[in-house]
Amino acid sequence: MGNQSPVLENENRVEIISESPNQSRMTKPLKLLISNDDGIFALGVRTLANTLAKAGHEVTVVCPDRERSATGHGLTLHRPIRAEVIEAIFHRAVTAWSCSGTPADCVKFALSAVLESRPDFILSGINHGSNLGTDILYSGTVSAAMEGTIEGIPSIALSLASHTSHEFQLSADFAVTLLEQLTQKPLPQATLLNVNVPPVKAEAIAGVAIARQGLRRYVENFEKRLDPRGKSYYWLAGEIIEELEQPEHFHLPPDIPTDVQAIRKNYITITPLQYNLTDVCGVEHLYKIGGFENVIPNK
Repeated sequence: MGNQSPVLENENRVEIISESPNQSRMTKPLKLLISNDDGIFALGVRTLANTLAKAGHEVTVVCPDRERSATGHGLTLHRPIRAEVIEAIFHRAVTAWSCSGTPADCVKFALSAVLESRPDFILSGINHGSNLGTDILYSGTVSAAMEGTIEGIPSIALSLASHTSHEFQLSADFAVTLLEQLTQKPLPQATLLNVNVPPVKAEAIAGVAIARQGLRRYVENFEKRLDPRGKSYYWLAGEIIEELEQPEHFHLPPDIPTDVQAIRKNYITITPLQYNLTDVCGVEHLYKIGGFENVIPNK
């Protein structure tokens, strides 16, 4: 990395991640909405919500009533959405709701029917498993946070980059500190920050990398199986391709790592995302080649 590298090296790590929630210097409690795609009973969302409540923030949780991973930004349009208050699972200061809809449904429902005023931030997670590279296109975790961004509310998607580790506290503590920094130095516009935390101890964290979205690919296949009645069904299975060359970005310098690259080196990755998917190079190319007025049928 060059001198302008957006990676905060190890000497800065203590300032970024070691401050406990009870030591927060934040003077104003924040109004926070939290959702996820792992469901209302997931340990990740409970750890996040309880940690933020103990830090003094006003926390409302609205999550799917069951796991809704990889649902993307789907909405429930052809059946009713049911919701109920959940008690005795979270910290006593947390207001929690269970919702039958998707992660995006949960955020829409919370903003329209639960909260009396707009939250300062929307958080989604902590997801049990990473959301790196092209995974974000399928992620219910990222989609819940993106729903907040669409509504003009700064949002954060948080993921623990492991399906086996259950150590969510480091990620939750990082969320407290990140919110403090974003409150002191607000983003210029409502942006989604996609955060992935490596599944290692605090002392093994290399730092924080401001990263660009990378590329992930899988070797996938549909396994054919038989149910007890002898009827066939298919189960999507796959294995990630670990050594995959990461693409360059048209508008960012090559020394900015991808989230896929940085997480391998035990960096916490922060990747700003937007919902505008316009391909700038594609627009420029189509203008350059022109001639599309001649393809209108019957004209």
